[in-house]
Amino acid sequence: MDPDYIAFTEEMKRDYTILVPNMLPMHFKMILEILGCYGYRMELLETTDRAISECGLKYVHNDTCYPAILVIGQFVTALQSGKYDPDKVALMLFQTGGGCRASNYIPLLRKALGRAGYPQVPVISFSFAGLEKHPGWHLTLPILRRMLHAVFYGDLLMLLSNQCKPYELEPGSTDALAAAWTHRIAEEMKQKKNVRRSAVRRTYRAILRDFAALPRSGEKKIRVGVVGEIFVKYSPLGNNNLEDFLLSEGAEVVVPGLLGFVMYSLYDNLMDTRLYKINKLKYPMWCLAYRFFRRREDEFIRCIREEGTFDPPRNFSETVSLREGYIGLGAKMGEGWLLTAEMLELSREGVKNIICTQPFGCLPNHICGKGMMRPIKEHNPDVNIVAIDYDAGATRVNQENRIKLMLSNARRQQDADAAAEERLIS
Repeated sequence: MDPDYIAFTEEMKRDYTILVPNMLPMHFKMILEILGCYGYRMELLETTDRAISECGLKYVHNDTCYPAILVIGQFVTALQSGKYDPDKVALMLFQTGGGCRASNYIPLLRKALGRAGYPQVPVISFSFAGLEKHPGWHLTLPILRRMLHAVFYGDLLMLLSNQCKPYELEPGSTDALAAAWTHRIAEEMKQKKNVRRSAVRRTYRAILRDFAALPRSGEKKIRVGVVGEIFVKYSPLGNNNLEDFLLSEGAEVVVPGLLGFVMYSLYDNLMDTRLYKINKLKYPMWCLAYRFFRRREDEFIRCIREEGTFDPPRNFSETVSLREGYIGLGAKMGEGWLLTAEMLELSREGVKNIICTQPFGCLPNHICGKGMMRPIKEHNPDVNIVAIDYDAGATRVNQENRIKLMLSNARRQQDADAAAEERLIS
């Protein structure tokens, strides 16, 4: 047990505010609303200023994983802001419990809180790996079911927003519609009654109709995929608002959804038994959970295809098959083989320009991301991949200049392809 451990008790649940760092804005807003209807007072931290990384470096060694520096810096900055009572606040970290440094964020955060003068603040580990126990924190089956729906809804809103926003004729209309649906879904999931599958499908179709009705231009823009370490891949704080920058450069952003990572984590549990003969007693349970997710994923994709306006994601089983010949299923630290598979998936979907986001010094991502770029390019010579390191010492200008160079190459290729097509027609 961590010597700095402070339990989050049932008494604390009544009047403590739990702060959560922002990784996926739409997903997390829905998840926090769900937790709120079960008695938890949740608040999402959406600050993004440079003072956060500077604060993180003050209380965490600079060799620490960059996402840890940011998350810890965001928490300490929030406590120092005066907005919260340190004796009535708790912090929550989402963790996978894997073998990378992310599993050490909790003790790092507790040590930082002690040095910053807040040793009394409880830190809750949100993890399915059972890293810690807290008397006042319980993940019940109804909560988990609603959170599952939040993952699907969040992925759908993210996918549709990314396919509409670069082409919208009314600036801000996509964000406004996504925000309205995020609020509406959160309100619906606050109800205590069970969320029926038929109702979920109706909501999918209603969302698709609303986004399809947005006025959009028909111009063709360069599509840029974003993969990498989960925090810097999704978090505007972690990737210096990468999606907004790409939009400002006239690109359409394509980001694989959170569901893929959830199913990857489940699939790794199956592989533990098949490859290493461990956790045999839990194997039937993991098989059942995986089949459940596969059925829900099939419904999700089918609804998008039936509407016909938008490009659906690839089925997870297809994603798994794409990494064959490149990387083994035993490579599962961090984003593991999924990172390679997502780059190949994007290429198959026609997204030939890919940004691999990675925290500087993140060994799993340097191996499964940057390390796999050469074999991917050898088999897919038309793919344009650039690895971007994110670190407290890395300048935003340098990152953006490298991305601009990639986009410049992409535009030249697009023009050459258009010219070749014109010659064929004539």
